[in-house]
Parts: sequence; structure tokens; C-alpha cells
Amino acid sequence: MVRYEASRCIVVKHIGSAHDQDECATLLAKAEAYAEAHRAQPSLFAAQPQATRLLSLDHARLLGVTHQFARRVLLACAKRCGLGFLHDLYLDLALMRIVEPASKLRTLELLTLYFDVQYSERSAYRLLPQLLGWQAQIEGAALRIAREDLRDSFSIVLYDVTTLYFESFKDYDLQRPGFSKDNKSQQPQIVVGLITTRSGFPVMHQVFEGNTFEGHTMLQILSRFEQHVGTDSKPVIVADAAMLSKANMQSLQEHGYRYIVGARLANTGQSFIDLISAELPRVDRATRRLQYPYAGQAVSVVCEFSRARHKKDKRELDKQVARALALVNRNEPGRRAKFVKKSASKDQFEFDALLKAKTEKLLGIKGFVTNISREDLPDDQVVAYYHDLWHVEQAFRMSKSDLRTRPIFHRRQDAIRAHVLICFIGLMLGKYLEIKAGQSLRKIRDALWRIHEAKIRDGRTGHVHVLRMQPDSPAVEALIESLQLENAY
Repeated sequence: MVRYEASRCIVVKHIGSAHDQDECATLLAKAEAYAEAHRAQPSLFAAQPQATRLLSLDHARLLGVTHQFARRVLLACAKRCGLGFLHDLYLDLALMRIVEPASKLRTLELLTLYFDVQYSERSAYRLLPQLLGWQAQIEGAALRIAREDLRDSFSIVLYDVTTLYFESFKDYDLQRPGFSKDNKSQQPQIVVGLITTRSGFPVMHQVFEGNTFEGHTMLQILSRFEQHVGTDSKPVIVADAAMLSKANMQSLQEHGYRYIVGARLANTGQSFIDLISAELPRVDRATRRLQYPYAGQAVSVVCEFSRARHKKDKRELDKQVARALALVNRNEPGRRAKFVKKSASKDQFEFDALLKAKTEKLLGIKGFVTNISREDLPDDQVVAYYHDLWHVEQAFRMSKSDLRTRPIFHRRQDAIRAHVLICFIGLMLGKYLEIKAGQSLRKIRDALWRIHEAKIRDGRTGHVHVLRMQPDSPAVEALIESLQLENAY
């Protein structure tokens, strides 16, 4: 290192001697740093950008890659959903259900690996049960974001139930065998009820014992829903046929609810089936409203014919008839064969032609039970509201497949409920992203995951540099714009 004074070159400091290119590069870097620190005025020549200088070095070492951008976007989304009051651990556990669902221990490892965020195992297991105390506030935030941001008036809500089974054959206080939607009737399970908006955004859930009848879950969760939104304007409840019971319909009527529930037309009387067949024209999307005394109440049954449903029902009927005829020829009852019955002699089996004729009259026809008059809600609107149930079914599919809600690593009741609540938060974030961005959750996750940060150590100085990718992907830019999260990066 030298300086010029009175036309003379004065040696200020000897940095060292190099014997190869690497040593020379290291000494030059030290000399530049010394000169920058001791010169009296800034250099007239702009220094080369640090990232460019670093990338030009052959001996730079990659320490790892993180995805801080994805975490910032998901946390910003959580705050937009009104969940900023929660501990960071709860939000990180919820967003990891979107990124890569796993056990709690594996999730803590992945948080460190992907986001350089660390939580101790002891703190995680201590804080997890405390999340249950925040359930009312979380569901209140879901209701607020649905009303204020997603512009939902709660004039209609969708309700459905699913089951989550355990990899065990031992009962506990919450896990009980019952009717399983996963065909796991021998294994203990829990029942989860979910209320969503018409667009499928989840606003409330409740966990029940595994042997709870589906129809007995609706009124409990609706009671809690009333406590949050008030009783001034009760919504129309849309649910599938599993909720069609005498107790449910009477209670909904007594509490002033209007409802649309799927009808089990095959269980009605022969005279009513004949009336449907005679009144409903076989024209695609044709509807007829008929009166029928369901559960002692005079309610309306809106029937709709669909050509697509007729093709599906006819194909299924042909399969069942062929199977039944084959069983009759072998004089076997089969297992749950629909059109096989015992003959009058009781030692033979015969084909049930009357049941086949009854089934043929209902091909392509779907019924909807409602206590709403035609003046208040036209028939086609009743059908349209019921068809919106696919949103809540899709929410359950997302929770089961994308978020992997099934709590196979938990046994205690508070741990199970806390785990389901974590997944509920993840479902809130996922559906909010889908609704705002107009893309599937998988595409959103993949787009965010392509933006990452690389940690590189300079072999000359030991300094660690962080190189961040710019979120210049059209998909990411559209997502950030749709979510109005310009400050996320």
C-alpha cells in the first residue's frame, strides 16, 4: 500500500507476498479493504458490485438455500386474514401445512431448513395446547375477513362433515369407531364439521367424537355461529342428505332457519315417486316443486332432471342389474346386492323387478328439501345453492390431501383439537390465496417456492453473502398484486 506525497511514492503498509492466483486475490481484497478504510476521500472509481465480485470467485462456498420470500408472503397473508395476534409458532406451523405437511418434530426441522427459523421442541409442545384458547378469536377473524374482504353477507352458508381416521385399533376419549367416509370402519376416528361461505372460505369448525352421528353435529356448530354473527338475519343453511333427519328439521324450523338439504327420493313412498315421474319432464335442467310431509312437516321438494346425471345413473343401474342377475343364476345373495331378494320359498333368491322399476323412474333426478317458498327463492336458485356444496367438499379435499389434516401422530384430546385448529388456519390461508389469486393452492405454492435466497461464504474474507432472487415471475407478480402485498419483499 503506497501514497504519493511531493512527487514521491511512500510505502504505507506491506500486505504480503503471493505465490499463486488464490493468494494474490486474497491479498488484493485485503488491500482494497485497507485502502477504503484509510483513504482521506472516497475513490473516484465506483467499486465493483459485491455480488458480482463474489460470483467471480472460484473458491466461494454455498452454505445453503432458504425460502424467506415464501414465508414473508404467507405471513403477510395471515396478517391480512386478521391472525397477526397469534404467536409466530402457530403461524409457522399453519403455513408449513401448505409448504410441506409433516409431524410436529419434522415441521420444526423443516422450519430451520427452509426458513432459518428455530423453535425448541419443548416450547412447541408447551405452546400447542394453549392454541385452543384462541379458537374463538381465530374463527372471529375468519368471519371478519369473509365479510369485509371477501364481501360475503352470510345470507347462505354451506355445512358438511368429514371423518379422519387413526392408524390404530385402540379407542381413546375422542377417537371412536363409527361410520367412516374413508371406508375404515374398524379403526377409531374423529368427526369434523365445517361451515364455509358460498365461495368455500372456512369460517367455523368443530371436532366431535368418532361415533357421533353426522346429523347431530349441525345444531351445535350453528349455535356457535349465531354467537359470532348474531341472530338478526339468519342465513340459509345448505347441507347434504346426511343432515336430513326429523330432529334436525324440527330444530332448524324452531330456531327460525331456512334450509336446503339433499333429499333421499328413493326412500319416499311409491306414490310420491310416481308423482315425480309423471310431473317432471325429461328435459335437461327441468325442475318441479312438490309438497311432501318430511318428518311430519309440510315442506317443498324441488326435483331436477339432468341428462348428465341420467347417463351416470343408467350406467350404474346396468352394472347393478348385471351383477344381480349373475348372483340369481348362482342362487347367491351376494354382498349388498341391490336387486337380489329372497323368494317366497325362502330358500331361493330372485331378481327384484319392482325395485328396478322404482329405480328407473328416478334416473337422472335429484331432489332438494327446503322450507323456503317459491316466492322467496325460485326453484332454479334452490338447485344452484345446493350445487355450491362442492366448495365445502373441495375444502375438505384440500385439508385431507394438500394439508394432510389426519392427526396420525396425536393421541390426547387437546393435542388432536389443537392440530385440527392449526390445519383450519392453514385452510384459511390456502382458500384466501386461491380466491384472491384465482389459482390452485399447488400452483401458488410452486410459484412462491421458485424464489429463494442463497447463502455464500467468501473464502478470502470469511464473510457470508446472501443473494436473493428477484420475484420477477409473472405468476408471482400477479399473486403479489392480487394480494396487495407489495411490501412482502
